[in-house]
Amino acid sequence: MRQPTANAPFRQEPSSIKTELTRHAWQRMTARSIPCEAVNAALQYGRLVYTRGAAICVIGRKEVEQCRKHGVNLIAYEGVQVVCAPDGTVLTTYRNRNFRGLRAPGRKRSRR
Repeated sequence: MRQPTANAPFRQEPSSIKTELTRHAWQRMTARSIPCEAVNAALQYGRLVYTRGAAICVIGRKEVEQCRKHGVNLIAYEGVQVVCAPDGTVLTTYRNRNFRGLRAPGRKRSRR
């Protein structure tokens, strides 16, 4: 059996993730101890940001607070970011509570 290449879609055997994962994404999830439920939560409840040519689903404190009001507990997944290709394939995932890298380059905050 041939091994998938680095960017070929790779699906987990007992699939709880409803989307395709690249081998890189699977390796990063396991190395960073990010559970499948966190990726699913980011894809379902996260804020969608388009930057650097990719779609990034992010769970921040605002999403955690908003979902808490509706009875969904996302506190354990705060800071999870999932990078997706235009076709919906998950490219990588990581934890980062600083969202400054998601802003468009050159965008400045106005001082009043």
